[in-house]
Amino acid sequence: MPDLRLSPRERVVLTAIIEIYIATGEPVASQALARFFADREGLSSATLRNVMAVLGEAGLLDQQHTSAGRIPTPAAFRYYVEQIMHTGQLAAGQQSASSLPAGASPLSDARRGQIEESFSGVASSHEYLERTSHVLALISSGLGIALASSTEGQVLEHIHFSRLSTGKVLAVLVTQAGAVQDRVLVLDHELTHLELETAARYLNDNFRGWPIERIRAEIARRVNVEREAYHQMLASVEELCRKGALAAGETGPMLFIDGMANLITTELDRERLRQMLVALEAKQRLVELLNAYVDGRQQEVRVVVGLDEASPAMQDLVLIGAPARLGGANLGTVAVIAPTRIQYQEMIQAVSYIARLSERLLEIPAD
Repeated sequence: MPDLRLSPRERVVLTAIIEIYIATGEPVASQALARFFADREGLSSATLRNVMAVLGEAGLLDQQHTSAGRIPTPAAFRYYVEQIMHTGQLAAGQQSASSLPAGASPLSDARRGQIEESFSGVASSHEYLERTSHVLALISSGLGIALASSTEGQVLEHIHFSRLSTGKVLAVLVTQAGAVQDRVLVLDHELTHLELETAARYLNDNFRGWPIERIRAEIARRVNVEREAYHQMLASVEELCRKGALAAGETGPMLFIDGMANLITTELDRERLRQMLVALEAKQRLVELLNAYVDGRQQEVRVVVGLDEASPAMQDLVLIGAPARLGGANLGTVAVIAPTRIQYQEMIQAVSYIARLSERLLEIPAD
């Protein structure tokens, strides 16, 4: 990790280089930088070249060959994000309005209107998460992702079973936070409609208001204690639970992804792109990535530049994510994965805005 104790002049020059690179996508030459600072005293072409050299030695700028301009490294983007998040820096040395939180460059009315219109008609957590992945892909030109939370910490409100076909049952789980989760269970033994209704009634009557992760353990205990009296009914309940009716299941939590084509059009290195897509298509890896970087107990946006831990091919990507909450519970994670040439300030605000939108769209009616 390079030494990031930069002087005010070095910080201003680095910010300018990053913002020019984001805007143009081209390596930034000293001449372009000199034009940018044409009205600033003390920043001659010679001075700028010297500062760029210092930044290069610090590992913040990369130069492919001697006559080429400079490209910000992942370390430079990390430093830039840190300035946005912690000091409210908005553009080449300027500060945000004191009335805004750190880094809070407000969304334009047009962008807020676009987001609000995109979520029109959304009435369930499933619809909200599915729509989120599409909207974030659209406005970021990157990958929009929404991950439903696991059942950890959630409380059962209601469960319903429907027989789909031989050996297959649809379980619909509603939590007290208003989240709706559904999954198809593949059973070892055929259960009739009556057995499914009895199992659902038993769970709803006995476990409404229980933390979901405790219910399976209690079912297993009751199977042993009350085997003689309720053997057939409890056996049906136990199999439904064992097959994932009250757990994330073998397939993991719901994951919505949109915008894969965006990354194809913005990457020139096709082989690295192929490797990156392989990493992203591994659903479990992506789930682990979101869970590692975005804490559902916090409300803040998390920005991670360089996703090397997921795949070496993802080192030039950035993740911007935030938890979506509902009724005090964690509904899931909403995020963008995009090339490091992203409009950080706008996307940080967009992700935050959409994450908070869940409370308004899915407001739980008062009892």
